[in-house]
Parts: sequence; C-alpha cells; structure tokens
Amino acid sequence: MSTKRLTDTPSDIRTAAAILADGGLVAFPTETVFGLGADAHNPQSVADIYAAKGRPSFNPLIVHVADIAMAQRYVHWTNTAQQVAQAFWPGPLTLVLPLRDDADLAPAVTAGLPTVAIRVPRHPIAQAVLRDFGRGIAAPSANPSGKISPTQAGHVIQGLDGKIDAVIATSQCDEGLESTILSLVGTPTILRPGTITAAQLSRVLGTPPDQRSVTADHDQHADIQAPGQLLSHYAPNGSVRLNAEIWRDGEKRLGFGAVACDLNLSPTSDLREAAANLFTMLHQIDALEGDKIAVSPIPNTGLGLAINDRLMRAAAPKT
Repeated sequence: MSTKRLTDTPSDIRTAAAILADGGLVAFPTETVFGLGADAHNPQSVADIYAAKGRPSFNPLIVHVADIAMAQRYVHWTNTAQQVAQAFWPGPLTLVLPLRDDADLAPAVTAGLPTVAIRVPRHPIAQAVLRDFGRGIAAPSANPSGKISPTQAGHVIQGLDGKIDAVIATSQCDEGLESTILSLVGTPTILRPGTITAAQLSRVLGTPPDQRSVTADHDQHADIQAPGQLLSHYAPNGSVRLNAEIWRDGEKRLGFGAVACDLNLSPTSDLREAAANLFTMLHQIDALEGDKIAVSPIPNTGLGLAINDRLMRAAAPKT
C-alpha cells in the first residue's frame, strides 16, 4: 500500500472522506494528537485499524463526531452529558456513555463493552473531515500500539507509512496530549487525565469527579474501560527513568525547569508548555544516540497529573 499525503484543501478533505467511505484508513490532526480514522460503522475498516497499529482487540476506540447532535446518535444522552459537552466541546474531552441499541457501530469499536467513548474535536481539519463524511469516525492515535503518540504528520509516516491509505500531512497538534476521558456511567469518573483538569470539570459538575488510575496489561484486560489505560503505553525505544534529580552517565536528559539537559519540556516550569512538548520531545530524544532516557520530576498537580500519567506508562516494563 502507498500512503497518500493529503493537504487541507477542500478537494483533499473530500478525498479523505471518500477514502473513509470506501473503507480506508486516514490519519488526520486533532487538537490533541493525530488520529487514525476509519468508518466507525464498518467492521472491516475498524479491524484494519487494529491490524495497522498492532493494537490489542480488547482496547476500545474513541468515536469522533462533528457535534452534540451527531453524538446523540450513538449514546444515551443525559442532562449531565449536555452540561459537560456544552462547556468543553468541541475540545479535548472524551465522554464515556451507554451505547444506544440502534447505534450500529462496528462491534470492535467498543471492544464488547456496553459503553462507547465519544468526543467532538476542535481542530478545523478534523471538523472538516467529520462534516464531509457525515457520521462517526473511530480514531485512536495514529501510531503503532504502545509507541509514542504522534503530534506531527512525520511521526505518523514514520510509524505507519505503507500501512494506511492516507495522512493529512499539514498542521500540528496544539494540546500535545490525548483527551481527558470522563465516564458518566454512574458517578462521574476521570478514566484518563488530560488537559481538561479535574478542577475544570468540578466547576461544571458541581462536585469533584472521582479519579481512577486504571492500569492493565495484556493479561489483565478486564480492567480496561476506555482507551489509553494499558500499563505500557506511549513508550520510546529506550528505557525511561522518572523523577531524575541527578543525571547518570550515558543518559539522555529530558528536563523540566531550570536544569541542564538535552531537551527541556519547559525551562520556565510551565505545565501547559510541557504538555504540548511532551510527545514531540519524546520522539526527538528517542532519536538521539543511546538507549537510556531520564526525565526531571514533574509536579503531580493539575495538568501535571496528565503528564505524569503518560510518563509512568512510557517508563513501564514493555509487555
């Protein structure tokens, strides 16, 4: 397969939508990371996502939709969902809600769960593709499973060239971290932290959401309730040592704050800057000579919770 490089022109957006309608796979930018899209209704196309990524079949996918009205086609909507969606959509928040009986999604999208993860992306290219296509697009991150998430088209091509039909090779991703995942099944619970924080959600919900750090490996997949919960995830090729206050010989140094290092997530200790730089710099430092990476401590508050979640999974033993 030859992977087409598309632009963001109206003609190429129509081409991307046509590829999706024909059962193909298209990678496109969102405000979080690049997604690998397929028609969420087409079982073979969804199966092709898992094959291209080498993704475990028990790991569900996020369905991307253009707006709240499209989301309501797939899930049982609630007053709480309406409040949260009005506050944060379009944007980097995924809601987990009960699946409608008439949703007609490919079974592999939900990995057999009675719920589905769904969101409205903010990025104009993602929005253009969704509106041209006209229905839900299943889209995990556009990278080999378990590897560093892609924030640039070059990252997608590096990992999936020849395995997917096309990539919209323009623009970058502003947020740099995958979406916050909030389950609204029962007590509101954050299943994956992201750039929308618990404090922001609390102001809309009226009470702090529960926060669950669910981790699982290939032998513990019963705990998986949403994407991004595998213990080993976002992994560079080299080993990763976290909370490094002293560098060791032979380590590639990923810093935070006023430290001497090879690459710095934010010299001014700005967590938003660090989040935006995280995956790009993990790609960059992984490409440097050597197989050991050390990372400065990151404050484990606010957005730091999401950054540390990704770093913990990047440092976990590879399964």
